[in-house]
Amino acid sequence: MFYSPVRTNAAQVAKDENLHLFRYVEDPDQCKVDTFVAHGGYEAWKKVLNGMSADEVIDVVKKSGLRGRGGAGFPTGMKWSFVPKDSTKPRYLCCNADESEPGTCKDRVLLERDPHSVIEGMAIAAYAIKCHLMFIYIRGEFAYAIERMKQARDEALAKGHLGKNIYSSGYDLDMVIYSGGGAYICGEETALLNSLEGHRGQPRIRPPFPAIEGLYASPTIVNNVESLASVPYIIKRGAQWYSSLGTEKSSGTKIFSLSGHVKQPGNYEVALGFNLKKLIYDPQYGGGILGDKKLKGVIPGGASTPFLTPEMIDIKLDYESLQEVGSMLGSGAVIVFHEETCIVWTILKLTHFFHHESCGKCTPCREGTAWLEQIIRRIENGQGRDGDIEKIEDICNNILGRTICPLGDAAVMPIQSSIKHWRDEWQYHIEHKKCMVETHFEFK
Repeated sequence: MFYSPVRTNAAQVAKDENLHLFRYVEDPDQCKVDTFVAHGGYEAWKKVLNGMSADEVIDVVKKSGLRGRGGAGFPTGMKWSFVPKDSTKPRYLCCNADESEPGTCKDRVLLERDPHSVIEGMAIAAYAIKCHLMFIYIRGEFAYAIERMKQARDEALAKGHLGKNIYSSGYDLDMVIYSGGGAYICGEETALLNSLEGHRGQPRIRPPFPAIEGLYASPTIVNNVESLASVPYIIKRGAQWYSSLGTEKSSGTKIFSLSGHVKQPGNYEVALGFNLKKLIYDPQYGGGILGDKKLKGVIPGGASTPFLTPEMIDIKLDYESLQEVGSMLGSGAVIVFHEETCIVWTILKLTHFFHHESCGKCTPCREGTAWLEQIIRRIENGQGRDGDIEKIEDICNNILGRTICPLGDAAVMPIQSSIKHWRDEWQYHIEHKKCMVETHFEFK
């Protein structure tokens, strides 16, 4: 049996009834339908089909306070309610499993180890928007996850959890599993829809929004894996239970992918509002900094979010708290780096990624990321010039807020925050033609 080498806090989850997404992920048979059902799987789906209207399902999810776990944090139930009730077109549900944000590996665990939880959540969401054909778009590199999801779908069809006249309710629902082409941009929902239709993965201008005109010009809802996997628990245990977890405006639990210079990297499910410093240093979680070195900085929500300094990490991990200090919760990818990390080297690595992944549709992003990588690479190679920092800032300002999708913003926000917090290190690189710190990394 193959498992991804991803550490989870499943043992701690088992002790806390309020934590749920990781409750059974260490059971090697959880991916099988019979084991999933034995653990209470598909009970919420049966509850929905045996007595809840679509509007009632939406209302429960609205009251729960569930927000999108892919990065945007938009209220899930509200998103579902945007589908026009009087449309004569077919409706579609798309699960966004194109997990490509650097540092993020939470959805992969759910897809590989608890695939039926994702299918059940998708089914309930599909029912809520009166959809009869749902899609899951999985990152192309996740070959094992794709295999697992196909097996789970076939089991669900064979056992009557999907297909025709499910549970004798008269409701029909089928599922399509689609392998992505390896493009980061397809994590953006409209680029994902273009890719599903067989076009280039490029974002669409909005409006119209997907809920009005999405896949095949029909009403479509796109939700993240973790968001949908939370839905069955909300239906089973109620909106009040879920909204009691976390904070007032950021309810529920969240899986955080902790990586970088920590002793115990892995995926950890905690209630929103959990302390970031505790996540990094507590022996039950990150266990502290590698080599007991000093912390230099943290990326709190994936490569596209602004940095936090050591003085800023005693903070709650929720949407509002991180926004107050100028960063974002994002996808929940917490990347830690210690005192021997060169900031310019780190930014070059991130900028190279965003330049490579730019779809090229918007001129500011297409040209700007190329210029940024060129200048930052020159600085890192000891060829920096006076005025380079100001030039970088000017390019960033001409990209920010001027692109169709958020990739342009994602590319520049880490750069801007690094200059804000470590400008002296950038200046040292230019003046002394080398890193301020001794780093043991190479980047070509």
